[in-house]
Amino acid sequence: MTRRIPSLAEEMLREAGYGVTVSQKDGVLTRDELKTALAQAPYDAVVSLLTDVIDSDMIASMPSSVKIIANYAVGFNNIDVTKAKERGIVVTNTPDVLTATVAEHAVALILTLASRIAEGDRFIRDGKFVGWEPLLLLGTDIKGKTFGLVGAGRIGSEVAGILYNGFGMKIVYYDTKKNEALEALCEAKHYTTYEEVLAQSDVVSIHVPLLPATHHLINAERLALMKKSALLVNTSRGPVVDELALVAALKAGTIRGAALDVFEFEPKITPELLTFQNVVVNPHLASATEDTRKNMAKIVATNIIEHLSGRVAPNALA
Repeated sequence: MTRRIPSLAEEMLREAGYGVTVSQKDGVLTRDELKTALAQAPYDAVVSLLTDVIDSDMIASMPSSVKIIANYAVGFNNIDVTKAKERGIVVTNTPDVLTATVAEHAVALILTLASRIAEGDRFIRDGKFVGWEPLLLLGTDIKGKTFGLVGAGRIGSEVAGILYNGFGMKIVYYDTKKNEALEALCEAKHYTTYEEVLAQSDVVSIHVPLLPATHHLINAERLALMKKSALLVNTSRGPVVDELALVAALKAGTIRGAALDVFEFEPKITPELLTFQNVVVNPHLASATEDTRKNMAKIVATNIIEHLSGRVAPNALA
């Protein structure tokens, strides 16, 4: 294990008869440290995190004994899956288990941004609150407004369902294919371009994987299409949003505000983003609940146990 995760995974693996080595470093292993760690023993399995870059070079340096890389995440853009397959290594992830958790977090960010909750908290902590004022920190209502969903997979669909059922929001979405279940659930309308969704929406939430096609999906040109009153939320992957373009848009008042749980150069954050009161930032917490992280650990261990036992790992990537 490249980093300590909830102990359930280690307990399950040891109970199944496997020896387990867990990195003792308090933080992310550097590239050289990870290579050195992988060379220490003929490991059968590697538990990786999104912060581990498992590219073709790293895979080539792994012991020939490695049969599975179990990623402790839903996303797997940190792993060269093609190269792993060429080496005969199965790659797994942890889908489904964090759908509701991330969706709830995305909705929380939307509400925090719309109601200016983070600004109000800072306002009081800074000693500025002297009493109720009729024009103090006026937010924006979302009930009945248009919600633009960019990526209608499990998490995005869950967010849309919460906002449709709880706030009566009109749902419009872009995805590479129509989601008929979402349309039936939320009367959602599918558009064939990002631009149509961005132009119509009062709130935009991003739920796409990081691929070459989605890198800087939200750029200066697309931000310019959004309403000046629009809110942008990203809980997917940082590089989907061009942070410099976002800074420029916020300076110009192109959009009303943004909430980010992930960052383009994570863990670094474009410094100017932190100067805006209408930006909410979170340290990649969208899946951070005790139950979800524990269930992710269970899935990681199950994938390893099943594969090393000669069965099909439940979450093997095709």
